[in-house]
Amino acid sequence: MNNILVVDDIADNLRVLSDTLNERGYKVRCAKNGAVALKVAQKITPDLILLDIKMPDMDGYTVCQKLKANAATKDIPVIFLSALDDVLDKVRAFEVGGVDYVTKPFQIEEVLARVKNQLALQSAKAEITQLNQQLEQKISDRTAELRAANQKLELINRELQQEIKERQKAEQKLMQDALYDGLTGLPNRSLLMDRIERSLQIAKRNPDYLFALLFIDLDRFKIINDSQGHLVGDRLLVAISKLLTKNLRDTDTLARLGGDEFVILLDNITHLKDATIVGDRINQQLQSTFNLQGQTVFTSASIGIALSSTGYENSSDILRDADIAMYRAKAKGKACYEVFDRVMYLETLKAIDLERDLHLALERNEFTMFYQPIVSLTDGALAGFEALIRWRHPEKGLIHPVDFVSVAEDTGLIVAIGDWVMTEACRQLRIWQQNFAHLPRIDSLKINVNVASQQIQEPNFVKKLERILAETGLDGRCLRLEIIERALVDSGKKTYKILTEIKRRQVKLSIDDFGTGYSSLSYLQRLPIDNLKIDRSFVSKLNSDRESFEIIKTIITLAHTLGMDTIAEGVETIQQFNRLRNLDCKYAQGYLFAKPTSAKKLKSMFELESFPHFLQLKQLK
Repeated sequence: MNNILVVDDIADNLRVLSDTLNERGYKVRCAKNGAVALKVAQKITPDLILLDIKMPDMDGYTVCQKLKANAATKDIPVIFLSALDDVLDKVRAFEVGGVDYVTKPFQIEEVLARVKNQLALQSAKAEITQLNQQLEQKISDRTAELRAANQKLELINRELQQEIKERQKAEQKLMQDALYDGLTGLPNRSLLMDRIERSLQIAKRNPDYLFALLFIDLDRFKIINDSQGHLVGDRLLVAISKLLTKNLRDTDTLARLGGDEFVILLDNITHLKDATIVGDRINQQLQSTFNLQGQTVFTSASIGIALSSTGYENSSDILRDADIAMYRAKAKGKACYEVFDRVMYLETLKAIDLERDLHLALERNEFTMFYQPIVSLTDGALAGFEALIRWRHPEKGLIHPVDFVSVAEDTGLIVAIGDWVMTEACRQLRIWQQNFAHLPRIDSLKINVNVASQQIQEPNFVKKLERILAETGLDGRCLRLEIIERALVDSGKKTYKILTEIKRRQVKLSIDDFGTGYSSLSYLQRLPIDNLKIDRSFVSKLNSDRESFEIIKTIITLAHTLGMDTIAEGVETIQQFNRLRNLDCKYAQGYLFAKPTSAKKLKSMFELESFPHFLQLKQLK
């Protein structure tokens, strides 16, 4: 029975892995942190370790390094389990001694398969060692027998030759399993990296030698796997491997890294165009359907291309850069290729630094709030504010949301940041209402808060909203949540139910950047929306572009028909103001009235019992 040590600081992960592995006949021990894991490994010497990366006090990388530094535990294979899916995290996992890497949320079948493969490889190594020992012993025995009786020489030689052949077959089988993918029969990562290193050595000796890597990732493969089953997914991977093999030269290498990732090593090319031609051909070939035993499947691929002319020192670097280019192609719109350049690498490093700092920003209280007044176009009165987050970075200064929100969304940090914004905005408006209760209309002011789609999809979002309103003491009627249009268009019945629950708390709902998300009248009629916010891209061209004018006019008419109000953002000129008012737009915000302002400055305006003159309509006629 194989002993497996599972290391994870999340109890649910430990339970799922432990139960599943126990059911498969493995003996499982669990550790909730790195220190305990090191003690257990020293004491019982497990056959395999499943190791989480992100843990308190000591991360998985450090644990692995300590294991490899200890003579008693250095040979234990380590499979990393992590939600970190960046290529640099994977590279680091292998650099510290990991033998495999599984991305969370993991498929238990994948974990079991990788565990089985690693244990089989360990068993095979032990078997080879045992075979070698047995062979050496037999050779020794035969030598002694030869000295004693030459007449048995021929028989002994025949037996020895047979054993050697069997050993060679066993080694060939192990070599096949170690260097080739079990599903497709293609070279795996190990063999690919070896061939890339060989090409790099040739490039160092011959300045005219050029090669390229094409990193291929299938688009929407997870959807196919989840909807039609893993058997169909495996069949698709086999079909893709056969398709990619077509038209490649004998000197080229097609490898499968795992999952739906393939890499082509184009050897000895003359120009970058040779690689882009292959990229175009792959995308063209993938336009056809795959008939997999009655199942019709469509797919496409995002391809990253890296050229050896950049001067790489090792195979990991060029593979990393091809991976970076592939992600750029996927972000660009899928079904295309992108060629790696130095700018991509610098942007990736910048994004990694930004992500690291963003993790610490909430803990260090580096976020602050600015508020932009929203004005009634009917009488010029202050109607409320839009709450806008800013990041006071200790080294880079004030960072606007456009420079970090996308990273926050990709990493999931947007949920925690969004909760902080909503709490802070509600708290601030309630403070103004309490401190300046004598001012007219103060209780009717609204605070507009942008809400990301990930927040809305949180199962406890409504309860969280109730808690924030209760803790801050703000009336729900004073809060207006702004949701981007595309998130609503792509949403299903679950989002509709959540929005209905929000409306039951008397909180207002507004569609942000309306007109840019492929909206339709049907979803507007279906969703409980109070406001349409006209995007600044239309407002900026209101006086110069007839089409923008007609779009705004249509939006306002549509809103009135559906019983909604409209808010125009980005108003900067008196001409824009007058046109919007003539079109019967109810509210507006923009630099014409005020830039986003700190709470401290707005407090001074409240204390004067009057906002600046730019809020008076008569000044703007």
